[in-house]
Amino acid sequence: MRFLQDHANSNVYLRSLDADLALALCLSGRELLRDEPPLKLLLMSATLEGDRLSKALSDAPVITSEGRMHPVSTVWGSPYQPGERIDARVTDTCLAAINEQAGSVLVFLPGQAEIRRVAETLKEQLSSRPDVIVCPLYGDLDLNTQRAAIDPSPKGFRKIVLATNIAETSLTIEGVRVVVDSGLERVPKFDPRSGMTRLDTQRISKASATQRAGRAGRLEPGVCYRLWSESQHEQMAGYSTPEILQADLAALALQLARWGMKPEEMTWLDQPPSAPFGQARDLLKRLGALDDAGQLTPHGSAMSELPAHPRIAHMLLKGNAMGLDDLACNIAALLGEKDILRGTGADLHTRLSALSGEQHSRRSGGSLQHVKQSARQYRSLLRGKASSPVSEPDHPRWVGCLLAFAYPDRIGLQRRASASEYRLSNGRAAVFSEPDALTKHEWLVVADLGSRQGQREERIYLASDLDPALFDDELADLVRSVDEIDWDEREGMLRAERQRKVGQLVIFSTALPSLDEHARSLALVSLVRRKGIELLPWNPELRQWQARVELLRQLDSQNGQADSKWPDLSDNHLLDTLEQWLTPYLGKVTRLSHFSQLDMSSIVRNLLPWPLPQALEAQAPQAIHVPSGSSIRIDYSQHPPVLAVRLQELFGLSETPRIAQGRQPLMLHLLSPARRPVQITQDLANFWRSTYGEVKKDLKGRYPKHYWPDDPLVAEATARAKPRKA
Repeated sequence: MRFLQDHANSNVYLRSLDADLALALCLSGRELLRDEPPLKLLLMSATLEGDRLSKALSDAPVITSEGRMHPVSTVWGSPYQPGERIDARVTDTCLAAINEQAGSVLVFLPGQAEIRRVAETLKEQLSSRPDVIVCPLYGDLDLNTQRAAIDPSPKGFRKIVLATNIAETSLTIEGVRVVVDSGLERVPKFDPRSGMTRLDTQRISKASATQRAGRAGRLEPGVCYRLWSESQHEQMAGYSTPEILQADLAALALQLARWGMKPEEMTWLDQPPSAPFGQARDLLKRLGALDDAGQLTPHGSAMSELPAHPRIAHMLLKGNAMGLDDLACNIAALLGEKDILRGTGADLHTRLSALSGEQHSRRSGGSLQHVKQSARQYRSLLRGKASSPVSEPDHPRWVGCLLAFAYPDRIGLQRRASASEYRLSNGRAAVFSEPDALTKHEWLVVADLGSRQGQREERIYLASDLDPALFDDELADLVRSVDEIDWDEREGMLRAERQRKVGQLVIFSTALPSLDEHARSLALVSLVRRKGIELLPWNPELRQWQARVELLRQLDSQNGQADSKWPDLSDNHLLDTLEQWLTPYLGKVTRLSHFSQLDMSSIVRNLLPWPLPQALEAQAPQAIHVPSGSSIRIDYSQHPPVLAVRLQELFGLSETPRIAQGRQPLMLHLLSPARRPVQITQDLANFWRSTYGEVKKDLKGRYPKHYWPDDPLVAEATARAKPRKA
């Protein structure tokens, strides 16, 4: 096993998901072929984590080819500030580079929006320089515009090429000897919590920065302007995050199921993250690719043979069974390419019309031909005749139906009539960022949505209306019937309904005439958990009782007793065990106000078995007698427990009072005659010895009629101003 590393024609080291999977499968295959002639692997990459990969693959040797590259000098910028808009700095740097350097300029920007803004400003600033051509370069552009950016400049002209990461590969743009690098990139990241992929703008890695700078030294010595400081460069990550750690893993999970392997049984450079991988398998089960045991189904096997994301493969096979091959292939092709009509609304029907020739748009450019070619390729892969052909195959309702097969978690229900906000079946919210004709429909299926950092809601970019009548027929498998018993927050009473749901969306509901007692209890318990333990009628005395039990339990734990005889009656544990201790008392609770009628004191005190109630009074008493003869209540709401007592009532007491068989000293709040704290201590003996003298001077001046003896240890304690005369 060897690695080849080429520094002359270096591509940035971007470990794709497919590359990681291919290597893991090759290593597994080599184990299976152990008795055969050994399988030899040769890994090649431009900028490679050679040491790490070599170590991960049994110290495989690394072979490096230095090659030839012209020197590139670096011009460092001022420190980059997080959240900074870089358009103005990029524009100023480009203008400086044009004036200071010869040759064309290649500018790296994170996305299309930044490219369009910088291009507009540069064209305005360079209106008096007809010899400088500003050329954008990104994937959505038509072929002719991309060629204009890549081809050599006309004689006597220079170019400023504004590009995304598309120009970070081995692509050579003739005449470029200057690079302006914003240091930013926009990358897709899969969020397992929402099941969606969003775009994040982030700092590039050192490897990527090296790759970008290398564009300036392809043909001759060049210059790279970096829009960050040299010290910030040292803090950048060495390499970009591998795709396997931040991508949708549905396709990988399907291929592993086909291979008959689990991730933990294979050798990976980076193990697939458990949360995204688990979500991927859940999606495959919803699509019918895996059975309940996680094994590949015949439908899943057919899906794995199609060169498409599992969502799209499932839709193609369902469309084929319904006799909707052409429509399914056209939708699959449209979803697999860049949007051919971006900026013309979100309705998928308009793209299908353009694809069929009913509408034409110059904006689609060469993308339309790519989509048509992809559709033809999909049609060539579908085999077999329709098993359940639909009536009226040309009806527009089938567009939404097919999309729902691919995206059952993105079926959307409008929050209110004609509103732009929809609630999706996965529980998320999605909105149209601009007015759209689709808002006249109550139900949608969203094919393309996403958000960027700082955005609370998903933005809808591509969708189709959905006929809810399909839930009774073709989409019936997505519907489940659920009996919901919950609280009506406005009415403050229990509500019972039988709901037909798609994910978290309610299609239809009817009131249940009678309540199942078990389900009713679960609803009540759920309400208490949601609102918190304070919903129950606690009183201060009961809270003190709870704290007393908790103190003795903690003391056992501190003394190393693994199993305390004192039960856990903390709020968290009570909430976790509501079913065991609260359910038997909920028989008459039907309204929120009924909770206040519960005898909470008896309910909770019954959780303390005999003879612990007696032990509680002995070890953690409610009150303690002090030398003055008073019985002073202990405050157990604080830790350690607090005894707030007037200083004069402790005369003659040499040591701090203790409870719990001497294990717990009380925290003394020593009070003035006006019951204001003058000292807080857990060491009464030290207070008498070192602090009392100063405190006495102060109190004697403020309360001259009170008794302030010189020696408090032999003085008589009193709850009055002065002791009674004998």
